[in-house]
Amino acid sequence: MRLRIFFFGLLAAFACSFAAAPRGLPKELLPLWNSLTLEEKIGQMIMVYMAPPNFTVTNNFGGILVMKPHLSNMNLFRKNLEKISSRIKVPLLVTIDQEGGTVNRAVNIDRKWEKTPSAKEMRESEPAAIERTAHEVGKTLHDAGFNLNLAPTLDPAFDSHGKETFMEHWNRSWNGIENAEKVRAFVKGMRASGIISASKHFPGYDSNKNSDLQMAESDASESRIKEYVKFFRALSPDIPIVMMSSVRYTKISNAPAVFEKKLVKMAHDLDDDIVVLTDDLWGSSLRGWISGPGTPLNDPYPASEFKKVVTAALDAGNDMFIITYPAKAVDIKKFILDRAMNDKAFLARIEKSVVRILKMKLRAGLLSP
Repeated sequence: MRLRIFFFGLLAAFACSFAAAPRGLPKELLPLWNSLTLEEKIGQMIMVYMAPPNFTVTNNFGGILVMKPHLSNMNLFRKNLEKISSRIKVPLLVTIDQEGGTVNRAVNIDRKWEKTPSAKEMRESEPAAIERTAHEVGKTLHDAGFNLNLAPTLDPAFDSHGKETFMEHWNRSWNGIENAEKVRAFVKGMRASGIISASKHFPGYDSNKNSDLQMAESDASESRIKEYVKFFRALSPDIPIVMMSSVRYTKISNAPAVFEKKLVKMAHDLDDDIVVLTDDLWGSSLRGWISGPGTPLNDPYPASEFKKVVTAALDAGNDMFIITYPAKAVDIKKFILDRAMNDKAFLARIEKSVVRILKMKLRAGLLSP
């Protein structure tokens, strides 16, 4: 009897290993897909602030976010990156913010990039010059180990009332679809150096407030927002990732864009394969919106409240989640795993996001077919 039970157990395990692949998974990715546990697949959905190598490897995260402090010792950074890369099962998205101008991380890698042109300055340049600069900066990034740049910023220069936006104030805005050719040159230059791009902040940052520090709002009409989206759509064949905004678009929803299903769907409608990325889920404005106006963000922030943040981002349909608090990345993975193991419909939704991420990595040349 025990032998029969053992036999049927092996048969079931064998059958599961050859279960139908998720819809849209290229056949060349099937061996990798079948080799991954559910926990490892969910790990692909998380981009975490760079932490010690063992933490990233153990948790099978899909990406790391590198900030200025990590670049203060480039030898140590490269050693840590090599330790991760040599042990991790699926190659990482090694991510940096290199917009140019006021958002310039390249200078921390090589002092020759003390001044890089901002988006506003590049708007006044010729495409060939933009592509050349992006290629040169991209080579510096790639040589340091990066493969993803959280740029360009496809946000409007002026809001729906004609006032300068936060992004324009800091010279970060590419402004509008009339600059699509120039943005394409920026993206092409980066890609020629092995750096893929992520556009932001969908559907267009129509506010003069800093949403990292406070809740930023826009009363732009839905028709105006759709005009902003045209810029993202024009670049979607060239840019495989789009980052959601944390701005509240009050004519559409009370929720920040990253938590609003209708707006996340608009991002997916750019291209079904596009990976939709959150902004930092540890941002004070997002946690503040979840907890309610005037609620102090106590330290430690309650796990039950953070679970609401993650749930809102999940239910909105985002594919990948940025978190700058590494310990919370483990919580995100556990929240998703627990739910996926008990909800078949949710599991299918998660698998679709992981397929998008793996397909994007394959097209970027990070995965060997």
